[in-house]
Amino acid sequence: MKFRKLVAAAVFLGVASMQGVQAESPAELNDLQIAHVAYTADNIDIRYAHLALAISNNPKIHEFANTMIRDHTAVNELALALLKKLGVQPQDNFLSKQLSVNSDALVDEMSKLRGAAFDKRYAENELGYHKAVNDLVENAFIPNIENGEVKALFKQGLEIFKAHEAHAEMMVKSLN
Repeated sequence: MKFRKLVAAAVFLGVASMQGVQAESPAELNDLQIAHVAYTADNIDIRYAHLALAISNNPKIHEFANTMIRDHTAVNELALALLKKLGVQPQDNFLSKQLSVNSDALVDEMSKLRGAAFDKRYAENELGYHKAVNDLVENAFIPNIENGEVKALFKQGLEIFKAHEAHAEMMVKSLN
C-alpha cells in the first residue's frame, strides 16, 4: 500500500522538467511520454518478479512472478514494435522517472525480507501497483492518447493487467 500511495503522489502531484516542457499531470503527457511511462512500469514489474523468483520459495508466488515476466515482456515487445513502425521513440518524463526512483526504494526494502514476510509484501505490492497503474492507464492515459494504434495497444494491455490485479488480489487473500 505504501508504494501505491507513492505512485498516486507521483501521478497527481509530481511536476518535473521534461526537455523544457512542464507537465502538471499524467493527462498532459503526450503519446510518446505515455508510452515511456508504460514501458517503465512494465520493466519495474518485471524487476519485482525477478526479485520474487530469487527470494520466495512459494510456488504460487513463482507462478505469479513468471506470469508477470511473460505478460509484461510481451506487451513491451508489442509497444516497441509499434513505436518502430511509427518511426518514433518514447520520451522520458517526470512520471517515468518518479516510478523508477520509487521502485529502487521498494526493491531495496523487499530484498531484505524473507519467507512469508517477503511473500506478503510482494503480493500486496503487486495488488497496489496494478490498481494504481490500471487506474492511471484507464482514466488518464487512454482518454488522452491521440494515436489510434497506441490507444488500442493500451486498451489491450489494460485487459491483461486487470487480470493481473484480480490474480494479485486472490494471492493477497490466500497469504493472509
